[in-house]
Order: sequence, then structure tokens, then C-alpha cells
Amino acid sequence: MPASIVSRGAITIALFAAVMGSAGSALAAFPEKPIRLVVPFAPGGGTDLIARTLGAEMSKDLGQPIIVDNKPGAGTMIGTDNVAKSAADGYTIVIASFAHAINPTLQPKLPYKDNKAFAPVVLIGRGPNVLVVRPESQYKSVADVLAATRANPGKLAYASQGAGTSAHLAGEMFASLAKVKINHIPYRGAGPALTDLLGGQVDMMFATAAAVAPFIDSGKLRALGVTTAEPSAAFKGAPPIAGSVPGYLVESWYGLYVPAGTPSPVIERLNAAARKAVRSPDFVRKVEHEGLVISAGAPAELDTYVQAEELRWSKVIKQNNIKPD
Repeated sequence: MPASIVSRGAITIALFAAVMGSAGSALAAFPEKPIRLVVPFAPGGGTDLIARTLGAEMSKDLGQPIIVDNKPGAGTMIGTDNVAKSAADGYTIVIASFAHAINPTLQPKLPYKDNKAFAPVVLIGRGPNVLVVRPESQYKSVADVLAATRANPGKLAYASQGAGTSAHLAGEMFASLAKVKINHIPYRGAGPALTDLLGGQVDMMFATAAAVAPFIDSGKLRALGVTTAEPSAAFKGAPPIAGSVPGYLVESWYGLYVPAGTPSPVIERLNAAARKAVRSPDFVRKVEHEGLVISAGAPAELDTYVQAEELRWSKVIKQNNIKPD
């Protein structure tokens, strides 16, 4: 064999080894710079609070800052699309929630193809939504709300943190199963929605527990019921809405995703940091009074759970002809 061919072959092998070694070193060193955590809601809501608490704890393990970037609007699609179109290198994460499983059915034109545009990192946890009113409200129970909606169809209005969110669909399911009419007022995040609820511009909200727990604790809001099938230890005195509306069940959840194509070692590193973070005393202390049940398993756990939620809610949306506002 000519020496030149041997030489070229040796050079090719050496270059390949160098490239692979460089890539391996880069993955081993991850992260080498700050990570951006996109929250597809306005600051001040439940998802935002969980993201900031989680990010602070994850940064301790990762050795790099996690910068929260709020990108609200379009039923979370502005923020999630931003992540879907980001580099698949682990430096851009999105905290997803209920709307992530709903949008493929609810939204006729997703800016990204479908949820295959993302790779799962971790299912943080699940918890109830809470039907809340102002403390001076005339509605003291779920039965009072039902009576008012039947006496004056379309008069009561409920807020949500955006079309397709758990607060929106919780209200739609309530109206559908109870056979009543209530008006939906969407906002760009839980923060603005709660501001108007507290100010009396809307009557009630099927809010995420994370968003309203502080207001309930301080007496600024009153809980009438929880959306889960069983009572929540965090909201004693607030019975399951299913007791008044049979078959009613809505569950909020939070998970982390990265763009599809992100290397597995990077996902595993982020998963390990998140699992450690959600079990930290600081994180547990901040979420335990919100009824959040921590999951924090392998990435596949999030994928399996969200696929099941997507299928369940797809049937509800189609059967009730629910449309985005």
C-alpha cells in the first residue's frame, strides 16, 4: 500500500478522534455558561414562582446561573416556540405546564410542528387547581356558584392565565359538566389575572395552587374547592369540586423540556440537577403548602405523562368544541 494512502488514512483517523474527543470534552464540561430558563407566562404567577425557585436550586448543582426569561402570550406558544427554535445544546430550557399538552389539539396553527419539537428533561410535579373568589364574595361554596350561574347564565366571569391553560380548561370542563354558562377572560399570565380578580373585575378563577396559595394564606382570597379527585392537604376546608360536579378532574403539572436533538448526556445532567433541586429543603418548603406532589423521575416519565394528558384532553376539547379565545 502506498505510503501516501496510509498517511491520509492516519490523518483522517486522527482528525476524527480529535473531533470526537473535543465533543466529548464539551459535553463533559456542560454547562460552561449561564442557562436560560424560559417561562411562557408573565412574572408573578405560579409557573414563574416555581421556575425561579427551581432555577436557583439547579444553579447550585450546575455551577452556572440559570436566568429566568419570561415570554408570555399566545397560550404559552410564544415562549415554547422560542425554545423549539433555539440551539439544541442544553443552554435553553422551557418550563412547560398544562397548556403544553393542550395546544396540539386546541391551537389550529402551532408555530412548531408538534411536541416532538422538544425533548423531555423531568416531570417536576403535579397538583390541584383551586377555585378561588375574593373574601367578600357572595359565593361561599361551589354550590353557590352553580346556583348563580343557573339563575343568571353568562353573568359570572372567570379569569385564566391564558387560553389553553389549566385555569381556562378547568372552567370549560366545569361549565360543560355542570351544563352552565360562564364567561372566560384570558390574561397574559397568572399575575395580571389575579390582579383583576383581587380588584373585582372578574368573579373567580380556577387558579393553579402555586399562584394563589399565598393569597389564600393571607386571607386575600377564599378557596371554594380543588380540581383534583381527592382533597388536598394543602387546602383544608376546600372540598373536591367533583363532589358538586360529578366526573370533574383537572390536574396541573410542571415539567422541563429542551429542544429536540439535545445530546443525551446534556439531558441527563439537567435531569440530575433538577431531581436534586426539587428535593432540596428550600424547594420543598416553598411548594409543600401548594399541594404539589413531587415526581422528579427519568425524562421518560414526563414524556409518558404528557402523552396521556394530551390524549385525555384532546377528547374533551373535541367533544365540547372548545376553541382558543
